[in-house]
Amino acid sequence: MRPLSLMELHQLPATIDLLTAARALGLGRTKAYELAKRGEFPCRVIRVGAAYIVPTAELLRLLGMDPPTWPQ
Repeated sequence: MRPLSLMELHQLPATIDLLTAARALGLGRTKAYELAKRGEFPCRVIRVGAAYIVPTAELLRLLGMDPPTWPQ
């Protein structure tokens, strides 16, 4: 899997799927699902049915980036 560029990271929606988060962290699909199932993924993962959702702001903080701010 190709890692995400800085521009791609800044354009992410509020939540992303587990594989997109894995790409940002340089993890493969198998390792990402393994970590998520064990509750050891490096940032919060939300289980929605069979899907795993990752809050983008938390992923960006983990990567040392400030999440975007929107006007109130």
